[in-house]
Amino acid sequence: MSPERHRLSSDAYADAPKLAVRFVLENIRSGQNVGAFFRTGDAFRIDGIDLCGYTVNPPHRDILKSALGSSEHVPWRGHESALNAIEVLRSEGFQIAVIEQTESSIMLNDWSPKPGEKWAFVFGNEVRGVEHSTTASANIAIEIPQFGVKQSLNVSVCAGIVLWDAALKMGMPIADSIG
Repeated sequence: MSPERHRLSSDAYADAPKLAVRFVLENIRSGQNVGAFFRTGDAFRIDGIDLCGYTVNPPHRDILKSALGSSEHVPWRGHESALNAIEVLRSEGFQIAVIEQTESSIMLNDWSPKPGEKWAFVFGNEVRGVEHSTTASANIAIEIPQFGVKQSLNVSVCAGIVLWDAALKMGMPIADSIG
C-alpha cells in the first residue's frame, strides 16, 4: 500500500499556485466530456476553463457524473463564443493554441512554450472540431501525433495528453503548497 498522498482541499485550491493554462471548450456537446475537462484541469491545477457556445455549464447532471466534484472549485466562466473568450484571454496575456489537425499545425512534441508564457488551449466540437474562424484567430494550431487508422481521439483524452505535455514543458504547480 502506498503512503497517504497529500491532497489539496477544495478550500485551499483557490489560493494554491496554478499552472498558467486555461481550457477553452467550443461547442462541446457532451456534458460528460466537459466534466472530464474539469477533472483533468483539477489534477494539474490549471488556471481555469472557459465554456463557449452551447457547451453546458455546471451544475449540469452530465458534468457532475464525470467531474466528481471538481467543477465546484476549478474556476470557470461562460462566453457566447470562443472568439469572445479569446478576446478576453488575450487581454489577460494568454497565447492561444487550437488543438486541431490543420495544414499549418505543428506536432505537440514540437511545441516549445517560452518561460513565463500563459497558454489557452481551444478544444472543439466532438464531430466538427474547432471552428475555422476560431482557428484563424489563434497564435498556433497544435496536433497530437497519431499512428493508427482513425487519426482521431476523444476530445477529453486530447486534453489529458496536451495538459501533461504542457505541465512538463511549463513546470508543474508548486507541490509544497499542498497542506
